[in-house]
Amino acid sequence: MKTFWRIVYYLRDYRLRLVGAFLCSAGVAGLSAVYAWLVQPVLDGIFIDRNRDLLIILPLGVLGVAILKALFAYGQSYLMSYVGHWLVSDVRQQLFVHIVRLPIRFHDANTSGRLMARVISDVNEMANAIPSVLKDIFQQGLTFVAMLAVVFYQNWKLATIVLVVLPLSSLVLVHVGRRIRKLSKRGQESIGRMASVLKEAFSGIKIVKAYGQEEKEAQRFSLTNQSFRSAKIKSSQTSAMSSPLLEVIGVCGVAFIIWYGGGLVIAGEMKPGEFFSFLAAMFMAYAPVRKMSGANESVQRALAGAQRVFHVLDLDSELAKDEGKKTLPPISKNLEFSGVKFLYEGSEEPALHHVNLTVNVGEVVAFVGASGSGKTTLVSLVPRFYRPTEGAVKIDGEDIRLVDRSSLRRQIGIVSQETVLFDDTIRNNIAYGRPDATEDAIIEAARAAFAWEFIERLPQGLETFVGENGLRLSGGQRQRLAIARAILRDPPILILDEATSALDSESEKLVQKALANLVKERTTLIIAHRLSTVQHADRIVVMNRGRIEEMGTHAELLQQEGLYTRLYQTQFLQTQPEPLSTSL
Repeated sequence: MKTFWRIVYYLRDYRLRLVGAFLCSAGVAGLSAVYAWLVQPVLDGIFIDRNRDLLIILPLGVLGVAILKALFAYGQSYLMSYVGHWLVSDVRQQLFVHIVRLPIRFHDANTSGRLMARVISDVNEMANAIPSVLKDIFQQGLTFVAMLAVVFYQNWKLATIVLVVLPLSSLVLVHVGRRIRKLSKRGQESIGRMASVLKEAFSGIKIVKAYGQEEKEAQRFSLTNQSFRSAKIKSSQTSAMSSPLLEVIGVCGVAFIIWYGGGLVIAGEMKPGEFFSFLAAMFMAYAPVRKMSGANESVQRALAGAQRVFHVLDLDSELAKDEGKKTLPPISKNLEFSGVKFLYEGSEEPALHHVNLTVNVGEVVAFVGASGSGKTTLVSLVPRFYRPTEGAVKIDGEDIRLVDRSSLRRQIGIVSQETVLFDDTIRNNIAYGRPDATEDAIIEAARAAFAWEFIERLPQGLETFVGENGLRLSGGQRQRLAIARAILRDPPILILDEATSALDSESEKLVQKALANLVKERTTLIIAHRLSTVQHADRIVVMNRGRIEEMGTHAELLQQEGLYTRLYQTQFLQTQPEPLSTSL
């Protein structure tokens, strides 16, 4: 019920249309009751009393009732559909906005495929149900009440039988509903896993084909597909039980009414017209019960989807936990890591052990070390992707946890090894961080990133669509667009995460030139695996198992003959070509 009332809460913005839909539903229900009531005058007045005046009046009356009922039904159906689709659209928008505002920790723990399933599939379960459910709850519920009024009006003694049948029907609906909701939730979880498998297979299709793993991917998909199918079949099996059970219960009640009411008619205690009007109202009351049974199944599926949606909406976003209120002015002195310790969720070994480091304004500092040494983790604390478990990250002496998150991130530009481009125009990808940028500013940024030379050769120039994640461009072109995006943003702090490691030599030279323009007069943090790319950094920080092991310039570190020297010698030896063997 808590989930149900949360869904109802979203309806507050559509009160006027709901009132209109309710009035239309009341009209449909009332006119349906008129149909049942008209059975008595038609039977008694025309067929028994043979009244010719009623032979003209009653058919016209039935026609008038039908026209009015059709108008009310149209208004009710349209208004309910309008409200339902707008409600679902609002929920989907709120869910997407909330997900993108959740901390990086959440996204680390949930695959993009599963999140897509939440936004699309789970909300679709609500979308498929809510318009029809709203309609059935109003119309069928009011119709049932109206039919009960006719039934009690005609014979209150017979009507008490309905009150015996109703609880039995309710028990069936409750039991079936719980089962369907449980199975629907299981099915939605299977869809999430299926979406993850699909995304991985499609995005990595070249690797799948290169390694001949089509069959393996087919098997992975088959497992999730079978799980979803099993949940759906069991749900359908449960749904198929409800209607026959309700029908048996209803027919038992009707059989008793025919036996008892027929006896009253034979005994002369009840007119035939009253009895058949009562019977018509009973059968017309049974139709809403069956429709509400179907609506109950839709409600349970909607509730299963809604529970998964609300579970995400109830998670605290970055803004909810944000302690920062101050606006951070542009960096003028330094960036400081003070006693920083960091522990990932579920891990017992800290990724960082009390790191102390000061980076002066305008300084280029490179972080090197083996994989897992803590380089990326340390730098990820600067834009507050993660919060230190202990210690603090400070800019100009101000703990960044106490400053406004947006004012902090406006000062940070990131260029990573895995370039992220959107399926949009080159213009919009460059201006992603500054959507109000002028065309001259965009072109200037593209020139500084050495990207304009290939952009102007394209038939549509800046209006060229790059495809999903820049698929229509080469690796070097994608990287230069990412650099142009960072140049246009003009951040005082720059993070470069191995921005050239995946490029060929020619592309790397162009990207290195673009990076040289980018790092001018900026505080730059470089995460590097290839030491040849950071030899000219102002300082090189060598990390090992979450600690700073060495620090200095390239020349100073080589003189120490420590870990950096060993790393350098290892990479240097790996880059030397081996002589060709002449032996067979």
